Amino acid sequence: MKKLFMAAAIAVLGFTSVNAQDENSNALSEGSWVIEANTGSWATGSTAFSLTSIDGNTAWSAGAEAGYFVKENFAIKAGLGYADSDGIDGIFTYKVGAKYYVSGQFPVGVDFTGMSSDGNSANWIGLQGGYAWFVADNVSIEPTVRYNVTLDDQKADSAFQGLIGFAFHF
Repeated sequence: MKKLFMAAAIAVLGFTSVNAQDENSNALSEGSWVIEANTGSWATGSTAFSLTSIDGNTAWSAGAEAGYFVKENFAIKAGLGYADSDGIDGIFTYKVGAKYYVSGQFPVGVDFTGMSSDGNSANWIGLQGGYAWFVADNVSIEPTVRYNVTLDDQKADSAFQGLIGFAFHF
């Protein structure tokens, strides 16, 4: 009975994986575009959407990223963001990098992120990995873990982020 159950489970998972790769192949094909919006933390110059309020101090951020698939499963990306907090006039964030979908389902990325506020700046190298759950042929939800390695020890810290991304593929 256990062997029959395991064989059925493997067959279903195998079919689902093959079917998902077939459906995702158009969304991740060379010449297609991706627009992403992430929810996440306000820290480390994020291009994500966030809103936090702690002890009367409110902080928010908004941003998005876009990418172009130069090869199947491989996109070159850029992003912009803006954040504000009590006591800070505003933070402008930019990001350039690349993202690769391993097996069409596991996005991994690397990027350079910069942040500027009131004449001060900080920079990070971001490393991330996650899972792309395609809820439609051109829409994916991508939970991601990200680590930002600071390039300016005197100006910023390295930090982990947990993000939930929403990607639209064209």
